[in-house]
Amino acid sequence: MTESIKSLFTRDLNQLKKEIESYQNEDAIWKIDKNILNSGGNLALHLVGNINHFIGAILGNSGYIRNRELEFSLKNIPRTELIEKIEKTIEAVHSSIDQLTEEDLKKEYSIEALGYKMTTEYFLIHLFGHLGYHLGQVNYHRRLLDLE
Repeated sequence: MTESIKSLFTRDLNQLKKEIESYQNEDAIWKIDKNILNSGGNLALHLVGNINHFIGAILGNSGYIRNRELEFSLKNIPRTELIEKIEKTIEAVHSSIDQLTEEDLKKEYSIEALGYKMTTEYFLIHLFGHLGYHLGQVNYHRRLLDLE
């Protein structure tokens, strides 16, 4: 199970990187519209912060300190820096998940991040769904607002 989880997170984080690389106009990464309040860049920062916190820091003891407010307020970070953050997140996923045993997955996750007790396995599946949800939003944002 740990290899599957690691593989799926890696696949979708690489797809997030590809989405950020695919914006033809780098400024469009940060564009918002009256009906689209989160830019592709802010969604990418949110995913990086979320995964580095809940997987890297909580499971992997990476020391990562999350500032969720900045995930949505920072703007105009260079594309290269965003991509670097995504690549480091992939590394954090690998190093953290590699520490887990199959038994660890069945244990209770150390915090009630969703307001109730759950296993680590359950929460990792939830986090993967969260990644997929926002990855789709980034793709839609890019296709809708990245107009030359």
